[in-house]
Amino acid sequence: MLDEFLSKFGIPFEKLEEEERKTLMGWLENLARQQITLKDIEDHIRVMADGVARELCKSELPKKEDIFLKARLRNYLLLIDFLTAPEKAKGQMERYLKNLKL
Repeated sequence: MLDEFLSKFGIPFEKLEEEERKTLMGWLENLARQQITLKDIEDHIRVMADGVARELCKSELPKKEDIFLKARLRNYLLLIDFLTAPEKAKGQMERYLKNLKL
């Protein structure tokens, strides 16, 4: 199943980095148990964003790679914002109602 999935994207399992392999295997375990939650997705995106941030810390990246990594990081951050927005809005509404004096 894994090889079939990766082959759709033209990526052999052997070319994945160690962190990517661990993440993918963790996701497969969750899929097998059918316990993927919004928190799992958010955590996965944070791990991916951290990996990109580490790559950006390398000195003397080619300009094209630098732009590509910054775009990926921005996309991950936007996804995190999208996933956490409802919870943040709920918290703000609760604080507003708590401070509202009727």
